[in-house]
Amino acid sequence: MDRTRLYRNGVLVKENFPIDDVSECVGDPGAVVWFDICAPTNGDLARIGEELGLHELAVEDALHNRQRPKLDSYDSHLFITAYAARLVDRRIELVELSIFVTKNALVTVRESPDFDIEGVVRRWDAGAEMARHGVSYLLHGLLDHVVDGYFEVLQPLDDQIEALEDELFGDVTGDLRDRHRETFQLRKNLVAFRRMAIPMREIVGSLLRRGGEVIDPVLVPYYQDVYDHTLRAAEWTDSLREMVGNIREAYQNHQGFKLNEIMKKVTSWAAIIALPTLVTGFYGQNVPYPGSGEPSGFWSSTAMIVAGSLLLYRIFKKRDWL
Repeated sequence: MDRTRLYRNGVLVKENFPIDDVSECVGDPGAVVWFDICAPTNGDLARIGEELGLHELAVEDALHNRQRPKLDSYDSHLFITAYAARLVDRRIELVELSIFVTKNALVTVRESPDFDIEGVVRRWDAGAEMARHGVSYLLHGLLDHVVDGYFEVLQPLDDQIEALEDELFGDVTGDLRDRHRETFQLRKNLVAFRRMAIPMREIVGSLLRRGGEVIDPVLVPYYQDVYDHTLRAAEWTDSLREMVGNIREAYQNHQGFKLNEIMKKVTSWAAIIALPTLVTGFYGQNVPYPGSGEPSGFWSSTAMIVAGSLLLYRIFKKRDWL
C-alpha cells in the first residue's frame, strides 16, 4: 500500500492522501512531502517524475532491479540506491530501495513489501520535534533505519561463527561436510553483505562531504553517527569474513590431521600383520629350515609370530600410532 505524508513547518498535518495530490503540496515552500511506492509500474514513476522534475536516468534506474548501491547527483535532486538486509533461514535477503531527494520532497520506491517501511515511520514519529529540519531529517531517519538493520544481520552471523569456533576447539567428531557447507554459506552471505555495506559507507560519506548543500547543518552530527555505523558494519563484515576463512582452513587442517592419524594406524597394523606373513612365508618354502617337518619348527615359528607382533604393538603404542 502506498504511503504519503505532508509536513508543514515541521508539523505533520496530513497523511495517506492520494499521490495525485502531491504536486499541489510540493508547490508550497513551507511544506515537506514524503510518499512511498511499492513495486511501481513504468507509468507510475513516469508521472511522478514529470511532477517532481526527476531525471529520466534516475527514473530508469529505479525501475530496474539489482542496481549497485550509489548516490547520483542531478540538478534538481539526488538519487540514492540502497539495500536493506534481513536474515531468513541463515541466508541474507536484500531488498532494494530507490530514494529521490528534492528540496522539499522525499520519494521512496521499494521493489517488494519486504522492506519495513512502518519501522521508518515509527522512527520519524519518535523524533517528531526534529521534523522542522525537513527532508534532511526524513532522509536521516530512513538511512539510519537501514544501517541499523545491518547489525541485526551481523550479530546472528557473529554468534554462528563463535559457535563454530567453540566446536572447532572442542571435540570435533562426525562428518565434517556439514561444517564445510555451513562455513561456505557463511562466507557467501558475508561476501554479498560486504558488496552492500561498503558502498553504503560511500553514500553517507558523500552526503557529509556535500555539507549544507543537502544536509541541514544541525543534522550533520546525526549523519556522522550514521556514517560511523556504516564504518562499523563494514569493518565487522571484514573481520567476520577473515574469521570464517580461518575456520574453514582450520577444519581442513583438522581433516588432514585426522587422515594422518588414520594412515598411521593402518600402517602400524599392516606392519604387525606383515611379520606373521614373513615368518609363515619363509617356513612355506621348499627348502630345509631349522625344525622342518618337526613340531619344534611349528612352535618356534608360532612363538616368533606372537613375540614379534607383541613387540611391534608395544612400539607403535608407545609412539601413539595405535
